[in-house]
Amino acid sequence: MAWVAVQGAAMKAIIYKKYGPPDVLHVVEVTKPAQKDGALLIKVRAAEVTKADCEMRSFDFPVKWFWLPLRLAIGITAPRRKVLGSYFAGTVEEIGGGVTKFKSGDAIYGATGIGFGAHGEYIRLSEKNTLAIKPDNIGFEAAAAVPMGGMNALHFMRLAKIKPGDKVLVNGAGGSIGIFAVQIAKDMGAEISVVDSGHKRDMFADVGLVRFFDYTKEKFAESGQHYDVVFDMVASSSYADCIKVLAPNGRYITGNPRIARMIRCAITNRFSDRSATFAFAKETVKELEELRSLIEANRIQVVVDRALPMEEAALAHDLVETEQRLGAIVLAIANE
Repeated sequence: MAWVAVQGAAMKAIIYKKYGPPDVLHVVEVTKPAQKDGALLIKVRAAEVTKADCEMRSFDFPVKWFWLPLRLAIGITAPRRKVLGSYFAGTVEEIGGGVTKFKSGDAIYGATGIGFGAHGEYIRLSEKNTLAIKPDNIGFEAAAAVPMGGMNALHFMRLAKIKPGDKVLVNGAGGSIGIFAVQIAKDMGAEISVVDSGHKRDMFADVGLVRFFDYTKEKFAESGQHYDVVFDMVASSSYADCIKVLAPNGRYITGNPRIARMIRCAITNRFSDRSATFAFAKETVKELEELRSLIEANRIQVVVDRALPMEEAALAHDLVETEQRLGAIVLAIANE
């Protein structure tokens, strides 16, 4: 990791100046953001490394249909915004004029939105961003692992209209969203089966699964089981297999829709008694507050594989990109 000196107030940040593998990431000194009215200056304590960070860094996405508009938006030959990171936990250091929702010293967690920037020591965000007081029974590193997976899982499980006793299959359950989806569906009263790599089996030991499918050794579509809900987080999965295992009037929810899958969802809705849905999460403050309540009541748990220092950002990206993790990978931006 390289260091670059800057003039004026400075901070450390992880940057990338070109698209490529994890080793394009470097720790440098950059200008610390200045405060302004309506904004919070936040000391970042921890931030999650997500699949989206890895995809932005490499500019390699499993869903290809938004490639051109995204490239135009973030930089054709090189990234315009050089600090990744969208989900974090930290402390409000200063508040700008007109801020009413937070005060200095508040421990918060949330999302930066399209501006990224959480993989640095400080970030300036509007109080209108998706921010909330963090759960008081977990530390900053665990709290940083909540917003992305938790908000998306809450959105998708509600979209599935889960009822007590429903049988739910989560395909790709070992990712950031899947881990929360399993727990939230369980809290809603569902019976859960999951699909993922066998080395993640023990991660679900306390959830009380009906069935764990190791996709490297068996196919869930050949088990003879049927489900009221199939939540599919795997962009390359077989749509036919997912629909095949749905019970009559079952609901299919996809979190990674390709254009072809969107079309097939419309056909399923038009010509069968099953439903197929895709809808991106809005990621709201209300969802963060609900997640805080669930965590403080110990109804769902946060699973963190490890917290790494900023200097090991390349390793963090590699672990997430290759799915060699058991839970979230977090960057410890400042010591707990």
